[in-house]
Amino acid sequence: MINGKKAHKEDAGQKRETISFSIGQCEKKDTYHDLHLVYSALEEKGYNPINQIVGFIRSGDPTYITAHNNARSIICKYDRDEIMRIMLRSYLDLEPITA
Repeated sequence: MINGKKAHKEDAGQKRETISFSIGQCEKKDTYHDLHLVYSALEEKGYNPINQIVGFIRSGDPTYITAHNNARSIICKYDRDEIMRIMLRSYLDLEPITA
């Protein structure tokens, strides 16, 4: 409620079209960089980084990622599906990412 009136996201009687979003190259580089930070933090703490990141992506459980060097907060700001898309495209050389 705003000033006693209900707030509406759509204008009265007008429908808004869905906007398609595509992750930009800059955001991909940020994700790539942040994954490396998370990988390094896990490695520094003696974990197998690949297993831990896979565990996080599959389950969504952030406790697979160490809090060391803020790694858990860093990886949790990304959508797990988007991380997987970026990694798969990079692995298949469909969209190489340069750091």
